[in-house]
Amino acid sequence: MPRSVRRDGYAILNADDELVMAMRKQCDCKIALFSLDENNRLIRQHCKLGGLAAIYENGFVTISKGEWKLRIEKAVNIPITYGGKAVFNIQNVLPAVLAAYVQGVKIEELREALMTFVPSAAQTPGRLNLFQFKNFQVVVDYAHNPHGFEALGKFLSKIPDSPKVGVIAGVGDRRDEDTVNLGRLSAQMFDEIIIRQDRNLRGKTDDEIIALMVKGIKEVDPNKPYIIIKKEEEAIRHAISTAKPGSFLTLCSDVVPDALALVLKLKEEDEKVAFSKEDIPNRNKELVDDPPPP
Repeated sequence: MPRSVRRDGYAILNADDELVMAMRKQCDCKIALFSLDENNRLIRQHCKLGGLAAIYENGFVTISKGEWKLRIEKAVNIPITYGGKAVFNIQNVLPAVLAAYVQGVKIEELREALMTFVPSAAQTPGRLNLFQFKNFQVVVDYAHNPHGFEALGKFLSKIPDSPKVGVIAGVGDRRDEDTVNLGRLSAQMFDEIIIRQDRNLRGKTDDEIIALMVKGIKEVDPNKPYIIIKKEEEAIRHAISTAKPGSFLTLCSDVVPDALALVLKLKEEDEKVAFSKEDIPNRNKELVDDPPPP
């Protein structure tokens, strides 16, 4: 909580969220703001009074204080933003940059950190991990709630690949309306849907959760193609084995390590290349080939 920050420290608040901004009243410390909108009224007022902020302006991740601006890097060049398509990760970069800056990290070091932090199964497991198969792409993400689905949907809207296929699931400790809404959002995001179940159902049966998701899908598009494959491994294998050339698969995973391990295994099989002695550079037949039988 921001109120736990020491007086000489900084509370870094999202100026695009009015509920977060209301936390200012609880703060007895310095405040830094961030926003995806450089013309955000609160940001302008804050900087006018000499306050510190991080903003997204003219395509740049920028630190602003008073009248000056310090551009760090173009968002499209920062790997975690996927060429600027993952707007939610541009938003995530802003407070990270502020936190480092107020701790005295140099701009050159900030830039290097942003440019070398590559989203991957190793560095950011379950957070928009993208895999390029021969004829299609797969992304693994831990999106499990409406806000996560909405952010993922905005990312997918910028992806030209088609068809878009989603492997999705709901969880039992959500309101029924939230689970129905996941179905609605899925119908808007995907051309084809595979519904699976989570390993931990959290209070509802798998059939109850699936029925709520199907209800949401049909409210948006009664003809939306969907199938039900309850086990996550089977659902992932089906999605990848039946993927059409040029398609984009989104796997909303429950047990991220298992899903990533399976996708990596299937990717290795997809990329497997036959090797023969003929492929050896500068091959000397006398050294490599087996001698003829006597």
